[in-house]
Amino acid sequence: MPSIDDVIDSPDELDDEAAEDLYEAADLTQDMMGEVCPYPQVEAQKGLQQIESGDLLVQETDHVPCTENVPKAVGDDADASVWRSGDGVYRIYLRKN
Repeated sequence: MPSIDDVIDSPDELDDEAAEDLYEAADLTQDMMGEVCPYPQVEAQKGLQQIESGDLLVQETDHVPCTENVPKAVGDDADASVWRSGDGVYRIYLRKN
């Protein structure tokens, strides 16, 4: 029987400690709480234009579809990973290529 991972193309998930360390080291953060697609995708693309290759952009969101849609929207421009808090807060980590 197929699992949800067979049909959803989600980025790698981070553990709590790695997620917090990366969040503190982020070059740019974006608060997307309460925002829905496509606004976070557009803002992620704009944010990546503001930072250098190798820099880290972090978006904080409460909109679950963003965890899949934002990484797809930036495509090959960044490597993505996600942290899920367990209480409805998500962070999308985008390392610019």
